[in-house]
Amino acid sequence: MIDRRSFLVAALGAGIGLGVEGTPETWTPLFDGKTLKGWKPTDFDGRGEVRIEGGVIILGKGRTTGITWTGDFPRADYEIRFEAVRMEGNDFFAGLTFPVGKTHCAWINGGWDGTVVGLSTLDHEDASENDTSTAKDFVKGRWYAFRLQVTEKRIQAWIDGESVIDADIVGRHVGLRIDESDMSIPLGFSSYRTVAGLRKIEYRRTPA
Repeated sequence: MIDRRSFLVAALGAGIGLGVEGTPETWTPLFDGKTLKGWKPTDFDGRGEVRIEGGVIILGKGRTTGITWTGDFPRADYEIRFEAVRMEGNDFFAGLTFPVGKTHCAWINGGWDGTVVGLSTLDHEDASENDTSTAKDFVKGRWYAFRLQVTEKRIQAWIDGESVIDADIVGRHVGLRIDESDMSIPLGFSSYRTVAGLRKIEYRRTPA
């Protein structure tokens, strides 16, 4: 009789969908490397083309270009990881809108002058203004590994294994900017006036 762990390994290897809930400690792919199954191009005004090329989702250059998850997604106690590259342009190339309890927030990477990393918004302040704001030089054409962990009390994030955000959100206002950000909910990636690539998008549930 096959045990649950063996079944999960076999299912993943066979490409069987396990549903959006996943299981603790099991990374579940959200991109099959071939199609936009589960995603749709976000209907941003002035958006660029979205296409798949060589196992990579390409967000073409436009005002804002993105993809939005079309299914359900956990609201807390999860991690999501992905790799992204800035191919052209000088603004954010790895914006991630994500659920946080009853609301949503966005993790901006490479915004404003091309270096700002932070959450938008905390206490109604953008990523360039609140205490999660930091600067990082992103090399054009270089892939970076991103990981985000969300609980109802904390948001943490890493780039290439280095901690860049560790925010206690208890008693704080967490939300999105008043613009087109809500078009990316419940989960969405976006870039601004850049050409960006995304790959290896996965998530897993974490213990509450």
